[in-house]
Amino acid sequence: MPPSKSTIDPTLPPLHPSFSPPKTSPTGSEDSPNLKKIIAHLNLQPHIEGGYFVETDRDPLLIPSPFAPTTETPSTANPSPTRAGTAAATAGETRHASTSIHYLLTPSQPLGAFHRNRGRTIHTLHHGRGRYVIIHADEIASPSCAKGYGGPSDLAESERWVGKARVETFVVGSDVLRGERVQWIVEGGKYKASFLLADDAEGGRESGGLLISETVVPGFEYGDHDFLRGERLGELVGMEQAGEMGWLLREG
Repeated sequence: MPPSKSTIDPTLPPLHPSFSPPKTSPTGSEDSPNLKKIIAHLNLQPHIEGGYFVETDRDPLLIPSPFAPTTETPSTANPSPTRAGTAAATAGETRHASTSIHYLLTPSQPLGAFHRNRGRTIHTLHHGRGRYVIIHADEIASPSCAKGYGGPSDLAESERWVGKARVETFVVGSDVLRGERVQWIVEGGKYKASFLLADDAEGGRESGGLLISETVVPGFEYGDHDFLRGERLGELVGMEQAGEMGWLLREG
């Protein structure tokens, strides 16, 4: 029998997906006609984290990169034909002052898998509901491995972290009187995941999608991004919580 309480917050039921994407249907085939219109109108593209996105702004102002060199393995794939960037930024010498995107989760793409960015990300709700799960890995990074990034190349994985990471979960949505958030900030070095919830908090099963904007400061580069892997998840939060949250990891 599955546990009745979450290992993260005992006042909540265990985390589980509200929408499971069809395994055999083409991307977006289960989404409503209105969602398909939104995807087309905003020119949204599939995101490597899950869901859809489009870059809406890249500040032309270049600033010196505030990030130290790292031995972490970045996410280097670039799925967006709209993302420009510069050679200098890609090489790590500078960053654009900020970048912004629209990001959308839908019933056929309901999960944004655990990942982290080195930059600070400001999120703003447009419509819909979802749940975010934040692992505060930066709070337990070892002194020789700031925010859990970099460190000596021979630093063992277990030496990158000191203690157990705090896990936070909250609902984003328009019902602020019930504690839902319309704006939330995730500092660099924290792992985050998100998944779609029904529009009706009272048990409905329909969703018009979760549409938000994200602004990253300094501007986003794929070299500043990486996914959380299963081994590290267990190391950060322990096997019990890892068992509850493992479905939020990216497949493959």
